[in-house]
Amino acid sequence: MLWRTAGGLLVALVLLSGSVRPGRAAGPAPPAVPSGRSPLADAPAPSRDFQPPARRWQAGHRGVDLPGRSGEPVLAAAAGRVSYVGVLAGRGVVVVDHGSVRTTYEPVTARVRVGDRVAAGQVIGELVAGHPGCSAGTCLHWGLKAGEDYLDPMLMIPTPDPGTTGEARVRLLGADAVAEAERRAAERARAQAALAASAGAGGPAPPPGARGLVPPVTGPRTSAFGMRLHPILRVWKLHDGLDFGTGCGAPLRAVADGVVSEAYFNTGYGNRLLIDHQVNGRRLRTAYNHAIRYTVSPGDQVRAGQVIGLSGSTGYSTGCHLHLMLWVDGQLTDPAKWL
Repeated sequence: MLWRTAGGLLVALVLLSGSVRPGRAAGPAPPAVPSGRSPLADAPAPSRDFQPPARRWQAGHRGVDLPGRSGEPVLAAAAGRVSYVGVLAGRGVVVVDHGSVRTTYEPVTARVRVGDRVAAGQVIGELVAGHPGCSAGTCLHWGLKAGEDYLDPMLMIPTPDPGTTGEARVRLLGADAVAEAERRAAERARAQAALAASAGAGGPAPPPGARGLVPPVTGPRTSAFGMRLHPILRVWKLHDGLDFGTGCGAPLRAVADGVVSEAYFNTGYGNRLLIDHQVNGRRLRTAYNHAIRYTVSPGDQVRAGQVIGLSGSTGYSTGCHLHLMLWVDGQLTDPAKWL
């Protein structure tokens, strides 16, 4: 069976970022997830998010529900070949094979046949009302599979630059899980505040790398940018930054000269700071996440190597660390390529 169509909901708290234990086996190679688009023209935010089960046979939500209108065109999320058209559990289903992964669409009235080649954005069917559990009335259930493993289909949609297309959406799993995460994050921040008071500047800044950026901390890199096997849920998810191991209260430094553009709390990323830079004619934006607090504010000019905050474990985090994100000319980029 391609996916589970009934059953209860298992609420899981997704750790959006965190350190991976050193020495852990690398595991199988991650699947290549093609960059794509929303299967609905107006790209609605999910009314119900991807909530994978802790065990493959348990209940969960193995895709996302996108609110739409009955009769609305359903579009291929990426180019591929139609591998299945039929009815499962009384609902019309279309499956498109993209090579390394497959996308699934239900409930739909198909407008394609098995074997058809489709382009990204091509109409493959029309949305039908009746998807169970849809809080919006009519929803498209959009899924993504690699072999027998379920992935979050939102991985196909590129993460936007907060400064140009709006803040990237952090998808949370259940109100109870969110409340518990916020409570624990607040407790950690209070417990770490005493450490932060005596942390100091932490010595001189590290020397800049080959491309002129200063490492933001002196700690080791603990989790790379890219697809990784989630250490708790055992599913492949995009890790959208580079993690550094640090002590609680360790100084965080600006990687280059720039201007602080935003500072705020986000449930997933915790205390968050964004800085805009111009480096060798390129427009860069960096985001520093999970800090106890920051020592600069929006509008402040900062220098490369300047202390801008203190490392912590606020938000969804497994321990004190820095989750560094980088956009180059508006595109999310692996920070390791610039450090």
